[in-house]
Amino acid sequence: MWKPGTDFATMRSLTRPLLRRLLGLSSKCVMGRLNQTKGPVLSPKQSPLRQSCSARPRPVTATDVANYWQTMFETNGVPEARESSEYIVSFVLGAKTFQSLNSESFHTPLTTVQQEQIQQLSSKRLERMPVQYVLGEWDFQDLTLKMRPPVFIPRPETEDLVSLVVEEESQKHEKNSGLCFPVHAPHPVILEVGCGSGAIALSLLSKLPQSRVIAVDKEKAAVDLTRENAHRLQLQDRIHILQHEVSYGSAKQLLRWGPVDFIVSNPPYVFHEDMASLDAEILRYEDLDALDGGDDGMRVIKAILALAPSLLKDSGSVFLEVDPRHPAMVENWLQAHPNLSLVLRAIHKDFCGKPRFLHIQHQSR
Repeated sequence: MWKPGTDFATMRSLTRPLLRRLLGLSSKCVMGRLNQTKGPVLSPKQSPLRQSCSARPRPVTATDVANYWQTMFETNGVPEARESSEYIVSFVLGAKTFQSLNSESFHTPLTTVQQEQIQQLSSKRLERMPVQYVLGEWDFQDLTLKMRPPVFIPRPETEDLVSLVVEEESQKHEKNSGLCFPVHAPHPVILEVGCGSGAIALSLLSKLPQSRVIAVDKEKAAVDLTRENAHRLQLQDRIHILQHEVSYGSAKQLLRWGPVDFIVSNPPYVFHEDMASLDAEILRYEDLDALDGGDDGMRVIKAILALAPSLLKDSGSVFLEVDPRHPAMVENWLQAHPNLSLVLRAIHKDFCGKPRFLHIQHQSR
């Protein structure tokens, strides 16, 4: 659905603030208040827009429909009412955002089919289904990925995790190229733990054309969606996708191409006590196992780190997205397990200024 000529940076600047609010997972996140009735306050079938059209026919434009559904969402307590209505209308009209619609689209009357499509999608949003699932697709980095429940929706800050891996690989390549006698460097092999929709793995394949990726997830729905997105993007030949739960004894199955250069993961890291306060959109539709990190939020983080030395090459790296409370906890845990030969190299902040990403390096003994 990406239209040539649409500025991607502009689109991301518009969508990132919305996603931060729609999918924020900080401890300050407050679950939206749900309407206490069993269904919408107004039924879509009782649409004033439809009634006015039948009473005196007149052209119905994109702005008319966006305004109507904004009112419907607001009346029924759906958060981000305006943005939700605009995304849905834009999607049906073949655009990424409402702002990217051309002037002709704003003034051309919508067809009956278009109005019905908008009504069907908006009815799902009334049930607090996340916009990404309503549309069935969403952008991550510069890729358009299929989305469907309950597979975890990639958050915008995770784009920075991808960028950190790409930057590290680029620096290694430049350092090697600058040697008097450059050493032959094999193509990087990357392991992603918890691939979900494939957002991280496929973005890395796209950004690092010589790389190969092993993507694992314990859920069949996630593995199937990653595989589908890989085929849609024609990246299936460079990725090996496994339904597999990472555990202390699972190293052998993950060494398809030998030791890996990078392990990257956005693991479940929400503290269990914080799960109940997540937004209704998350609690109703997403796989909560992809979010719940146990009592300290580190259940999967510890499993990845314990397994890392048996998977990584010497000086290989682990890149993790974590809760802002985790960097000190992870550093203490690594110090308590010196036999792993893992060192916390860097802590990077997200676009909100919170410590979010960890770079951990394997040191040969």
